Amino acid sequence: MIEDKNQQRTDLGQLGEFGLIDHLTKHFEIKQETTIKGIGDDAAVLDFKDSQVVITTDLLVEGVHFDLSYMPLKHLGYKAVVVNLSDVFAMNANATQITVSIAMSNRFPLEAIEELYAGIETAAKLYGVDVVGGDTTSSTKGLLISVTALGTVSKDDVVYRNGAKPNDLLVVTGDIGSAYMGLQVLEREKEVFKVNPNSQPDLEPYTYIIERQLKPEARQDIVKLLKQLEVKPTAMIDISDGLSSEIIHLCKQSKVGCDLYENKIPLDPQLISTCEEFDIDVTTIALSGGEDYELLFTISQDDFPKIKANPNLTVIGYMTEESAGMHLVTRADTKIPLKAQGWNALNDE
Repeated sequence: MIEDKNQQRTDLGQLGEFGLIDHLTKHFEIKQETTIKGIGDDAAVLDFKDSQVVITTDLLVEGVHFDLSYMPLKHLGYKAVVVNLSDVFAMNANATQITVSIAMSNRFPLEAIEELYAGIETAAKLYGVDVVGGDTTSSTKGLLISVTALGTVSKDDVVYRNGAKPNDLLVVTGDIGSAYMGLQVLEREKEVFKVNPNSQPDLEPYTYIIERQLKPEARQDIVKLLKQLEVKPTAMIDISDGLSSEIIHLCKQSKVGCDLYENKIPLDPQLISTCEEFDIDVTTIALSGGEDYELLFTISQDDFPKIKANPNLTVIGYMTEESAGMHLVTRADTKIPLKAQGWNALNDE
């Protein structure tokens, strides 16, 4: 893609903080009945009446969580919202509102921040959430985005990480590992570009896995599906840090063990072919990759007939007694202890 060198650049200082907020948020619409007052006062006013409220927040930092050399700002805004909504859905809750705070250096003109907010607005519309507040400030370290998401859930429907029981089935949505390999492809092409700035990457063979990295989707549909199927998970978590890490979280908080079957992990064909190209073991990527934003949950075996024919859901193992430990059962039918090797934001590497 050829960059337009004559793009308009409006200095943010011309607007000031409140002018910038007004400019960026003027198109946000209120859709939720629970939103009494959104942006424009000292605080948002929300009325949840008899529902329980869930709240979650994530901070995304340039150079740590994203690289603007291949992450378009509109995609970044979209992803920043989605990763928070995923945590709401992991509570079996309905997402209702978000707040968005950003800090940006003076290298970003208004037009760049407009692109970011266009992605935020698109995600808010698609997932039916209201943007009800936030903050903007300057940064000396590039771009930082913090999104806080709120949701509601009835007391009877809320699902925690600590409810799994021995003999419960372990279920995952979608497919696993693609987002990480999409990142590897983008990083490889970035290095090629550094050597030869005139090179144009052919990303056609990697469209699915790159989309999983740059434009993930939160599984709002699964919360609705489980309600339709009359299935309430016994425990649930979203897959942001890698499948093995999330299984270990469920096991430790529920005080159970687990047998995860390697041959049951759902893998996209494009992921398999890309792992072969990179000479990387696909199971390692599925276990440790992260950023899939699928849902991982446990159900009673009594509920298996309700889900067994559904293409969105895959049973990948079952929970055991805590004393049995947490294991991967390989294709060769040997047991290997599960290790948490997912991404750690506090590592220097």
